[in-house]
Amino acid sequence: MLRPNGSVFTPSVLTLIGIPGLESVQCWIGIPFCFMYLMAVIGNTLILVIIKYENSLHSPMYIFLAMLGATDIALSTCILPRMLGIFWFHLTEISFDACLLQMWLIHSFQATESGVLLAMALDRYVAICNPLRHASIFSQKLLTHIGIGVVLRAIVLVAPCIVLIKYRLKFYRTTVISHSYCEHMAIVKLATEDIRINKILGLFVAFTILGFDISFITLSYFQIFVTVFQLPQKEARLKAFNTCIAHICVFLQFYLLGFFSFFTHRFGSHIPPYVHILLSSLYLLVPPFLNPIVYGVKTKQIRDRVLKMIFSKRHPDH
Repeated sequence: MLRPNGSVFTPSVLTLIGIPGLESVQCWIGIPFCFMYLMAVIGNTLILVIIKYENSLHSPMYIFLAMLGATDIALSTCILPRMLGIFWFHLTEISFDACLLQMWLIHSFQATESGVLLAMALDRYVAICNPLRHASIFSQKLLTHIGIGVVLRAIVLVAPCIVLIKYRLKFYRTTVISHSYCEHMAIVKLATEDIRINKILGLFVAFTILGFDISFITLSYFQIFVTVFQLPQKEARLKAFNTCIAHICVFLQFYLLGFFSFFTHRFGSHIPPYVHILLSSLYLLVPPFLNPIVYGVKTKQIRDRVLKMIFSKRHPDH
């Protein structure tokens, strides 16, 4: 196979430049990003601790919330420390294998989060539309299978993208990635070979996961709303609807940000590159930052536990 002129054969090191066009202000952009990351880690860790030690919260809804919190911590940790290293300390170099690992982890955790959100929607559907069978359907065994299933689905679907990049794409026009983290298409576009199969595979994975999950989440909530509005008592309707508000907010912020980032990245050729990169970075940081806030405000059991922890520290027993 002939080597294209000026190309690099399977580079050992890549360079992440951060946000092209905003290099001079990256150090300031890192401040709100760091704040969101710290709040995401603290907030989700707090939720995990509360759910673990509060026996009344050992129900399927809160177990799925714990899965979501753990995924959010892992997802934001995959991207932010490396990004801050670029913004603040100019640590732009990353090994090729480490870049592929970061890409695999990021997209796998995104797919895992989508699967957890689907499980949460199905849990609310059974709890509201068929409450008498909820305990028997969502057994501890099923929860374990769901947790393993959403993780394995993410790993299996994302892995072929990594394998194709590693073993099919050999020659690269440049080793400089115009991005703040190792994103699939940002790496693929560096190659000199035909990248259509990688683009098609990336789109297939995205639509397989997001399309499947969004379809069933939408169907679940359509059935939930139909059931809620058929309840005879207004108080019962409000109570049932209130149990879903936090979930709906989390679903919307995750998928709306995801679709907005996806379509601007692929069809917004006239939009400056730094806008694409900022949107894709916010898509990974905003949901982990907002999710514990949403659940802390809208879920009474978690809110009461947090308030109890705060006031017990202010007024210790003597």
